[in-house]
Amino acid sequence: MASHPEQHPDTTVSPQRTSAARQPVTPELRQWIIDQAGAGIAAPALIEAMCSAGWNEDVAVRALEDMLRTPLDGVAQQQGQPAAVPVPEPQLHESPALVDCGDRTVNLLLTMAQPRIVVLGNLLSPEECDALIAAAAPRMARSLTVATQTGGEEINDDRTSDGMFFQRGESPLIQRIEERMARLLNWPIENGEGLQVLHYRPGAEYKPHYDYFDPAEPGTPTIVRRGGQRVGTLLIYLNTPEKGGGTVFPQAQLEVAPQRGNAVFFSYARPEPSTRTLHGGAPVIAGDKWIATKWLRQREYK
Repeated sequence: MASHPEQHPDTTVSPQRTSAARQPVTPELRQWIIDQAGAGIAAPALIEAMCSAGWNEDVAVRALEDMLRTPLDGVAQQQGQPAAVPVPEPQLHESPALVDCGDRTVNLLLTMAQPRIVVLGNLLSPEECDALIAAAAPRMARSLTVATQTGGEEINDDRTSDGMFFQRGESPLIQRIEERMARLLNWPIENGEGLQVLHYRPGAEYKPHYDYFDPAEPGTPTIVRRGGQRVGTLLIYLNTPEKGGGTVFPQAQLEVAPQRGNAVFFSYARPEPSTRTLHGGAPVIAGDKWIATKWLRQREYK
């Protein structure tokens, strides 16, 4: 059980005495968070204790996120890795069973901190899944990947699917889904690439890979001019294959089963394998698989 932050000098701020905008995150509070987290206290209990002591909930959440990330960032930078950047993130600090996405309520099925993975149920309705497939089917072509040497696109033997991209907001259906995604992930619509739909036939797969752009590749500076690095991925299953086709995270030893309307989100605060976001689409064994993918960028994607 979390100790109360008021047990530490100068850490209690009365809600009547200080507005949320002026509540400072004191050194004592920072140390208290580190001590409690080191003792194995979960985030919801820490936030509850801070709120009981008078801290505004938004300030408590921000302080917790900043402090728990700082030790990891320090180690990473000592190893020559780039500093972490802000990433999309659903509001899950109270461990809700349901997440309000504005026009739809989504089920929270699984969360993982390292790597940051969130599995969601019922993000799209069956009718929306069918409508996306119908709109995408006439426009499908062999899927391409980013050409890391040049910044363009190329056919890659590791990706044996067909695909297409919708333009942001190109139809009422796309606009509604994008607004729902933005609400879910607390990330601006304009910071997302166009929604991509992919079709995997029996035997098709996408071998494990990272979604960020490798800073060591010569084509990366050209790619990141449009919106900066990728910092998160939301993958939605538009149908349920008979067998196979799961999304695998080898470093986490996790496989997410494809179920129509469900989604898996993962984020990566730096373009580094240390994010443990290596993932792939397992081969489809029977039937076929349709998915929609939204990649999130650091800033506006033009």
